[in-house]
Amino acid sequence: MKEKLEEKKSFDGKKVKVLGATFDDGKPDTPYEWRKKLKSRDEMLEYLKSGERYWFSEEWHGSEKRKTPA
Repeated sequence: MKEKLEEKKSFDGKKVKVLGATFDDGKPDTPYEWRKKLKSRDEMLEYLKSGERYWFSEEWHGSEKRKTPA
């Protein structure tokens, strides 16, 4: 992969070369089908409940804790 260099001004006004975007553009080939991964209805409900807890719950644990509520 060839590096893309961009020319920008530094804080003191000098022109410097910086590394540009280093990622490859792309999309997934197929959508993620989470229903195939989970076998039973109970597993699906647990998966969805944990997602709801992540986004909407007031109870947080460890690194999930937000400073401001959603």
